[in-house]
Amino acid sequence: MHKPFFPIALIVHTLNNERDIMPELAQKSLHRSDNKANLAGRFFAISKTVGDKPLFFRKINGIWSGLNWAEVDHKTRQLASVLVSAGVGPGDRVIISSENRPEWAICDLAIMAIGAIVVPAYTTNTEDDHHFIMDHSGAVVAITSGGTLATRMMLAAARVPNLRLMLFMDPTAIALPDHTIETMQWDDVLATAPLASIDQRIEAQKSDDTCCLIYTSGTGGRPKGVMLTHRSIQANIDAATTLLEEANASCDQRFLSLLPLSHSYEHTAGLHLPLQTKSEVWYSESAEQIATNLLEVSPTLMTAVPRLYDVLHERIMRSVISKGGISARLFHETIRLGRKRLAGRHLPPHEFILDRVLEKFVRQKVKARLGGRLAYFISGGAPLNSDVGSFFMALGVNLLQGYGQTEASPLISANRPSLIKIDTVGPPVDGVKLRLSDEGEILVRGDLLMKGYWRDPATTASVIKDGWLHTGDLGSIDKDGYVTITGRKKDIIVNSGGENIAPGRVEALLAIEPEIEQVMVDGDHRPWLAGVIVPSDVAQAKAASGSELKALITEAVDRANTRLSQIERVRRFVIATEAFSTENSQLTPTLKVRRHVVRAAYADQLDALYKQR
Repeated sequence: MHKPFFPIALIVHTLNNERDIMPELAQKSLHRSDNKANLAGRFFAISKTVGDKPLFFRKINGIWSGLNWAEVDHKTRQLASVLVSAGVGPGDRVIISSENRPEWAICDLAIMAIGAIVVPAYTTNTEDDHHFIMDHSGAVVAITSGGTLATRMMLAAARVPNLRLMLFMDPTAIALPDHTIETMQWDDVLATAPLASIDQRIEAQKSDDTCCLIYTSGTGGRPKGVMLTHRSIQANIDAATTLLEEANASCDQRFLSLLPLSHSYEHTAGLHLPLQTKSEVWYSESAEQIATNLLEVSPTLMTAVPRLYDVLHERIMRSVISKGGISARLFHETIRLGRKRLAGRHLPPHEFILDRVLEKFVRQKVKARLGGRLAYFISGGAPLNSDVGSFFMALGVNLLQGYGQTEASPLISANRPSLIKIDTVGPPVDGVKLRLSDEGEILVRGDLLMKGYWRDPATTASVIKDGWLHTGDLGSIDKDGYVTITGRKKDIIVNSGGENIAPGRVEALLAIEPEIEQVMVDGDHRPWLAGVIVPSDVAQAKAASGSELKALITEAVDRANTRLSQIERVRRFVIATEAFSTENSQLTPTLKVRRHVVRAAYADQLDALYKQR
């Protein structure tokens, strides 16, 4: 589950015979919490000191509307009171599935404050996905926004006997006959008296208590619940704060939040980190509106997956090409000279002067289009295209890339502002020990590690051995201690949005269709899945032409897609020229698909699918 992640930390690296690049006694961050740290408790403690300082912003009916710290504090205590009245207690699981908005953060804090466990769920989940998470987690309450999402959640909830309350952030009128689930509207929360005993409930908790249960896809396609503790998430926040100090951005920043808060990356870096650095959080409308939101919000920091930077790069280049002429030539010269400087190459006097001129007439204009105050883009969740990274760096926009996994809360390594190597994921962050196994697998240990997988001790034991998390990722380490991801042991696709997809589950559902004999899905570092499909004899007998065969396969793929989540759906496909077999090395002797062989055989055709409009 390779996920490049949010940056961090000043670390002294040593290389021993085991290739352990952290000293046995890991350095402690200046912001390292004590053993009694509680994430909600930290929020309330800071809230007492900042009062009406602005905190969360969301665009409603075209106008940005905000809540200050005191308002968030009050609403959190109100929701905590509602949950306690509903019988929610320490260790109970509460699902949140909603678009990014202030209410999401309030729910997260309220759940943690009473000792319950937050279970984030993607808004793109199907009804079956929601049902599995509700049932497997044993959730007693589900919180959602409204519309079709609320409908899917309610239908899933109706199939789960343990769930007793659904709370809707938006006015929602949904009722299922003969069902005992209580429903409540957000206005009911706001009419509730704040919980008086919240401080005592926080004090009763321990740092090693599970506070968040994030489901992530496993190699077999069954989601696994990753148990994160206050301690593990706090370890990431401490390390991130150290990095921000190095970047002179350790407090009072303005974050633009785009990634789903159900993703461990955004949950840590886009919610709890800003809270502890007394920073503002502005929730972007959508990826489509990101350019507009950058101009409106003028953020100082933004975390995102590589796909966003790909989109921004494409938009900027389209604008440059459309202008053409001298403007385009000057822009390309700006990139050339910027990349030359990044490579450490000397600029002769005439290029140095030209570069200074281009700083004013090109780079400053690009920065203005990004809001004018942006100090750093932070990339995580998937591998960053180094050409895209160097493009922004050449334009004077610092872009930091890191690496992590949900099982590590999620941050493991990150580039440092003082030394950015755009083609690496940086050195391990503060408090993290990292080494390579004899096979080159990245192993990690430290306070950041998960408590384990929910209700799955066997799988937990298979990935955490002698205190080391076996990441399944292969890597190398350079002389400066910077890590480069070279591959994965795990058979998992990581799309350009940083989401993990188990190809086996997708392929199994496709292969059920009578028109499909064999299939291999692909999409690593891509925005969506494509497939190589071997038609069945049934399909070939029905089809009188190639176009008819493609139409039959398309119908089969469409049927399978209805049983898959959005990120799992196959958008386009290539019809294979021959069946996968041991003879052509596309199957192993045990008849498993050799993905890399099939991918190589159809590489040009697969690449062409992603270039189609």
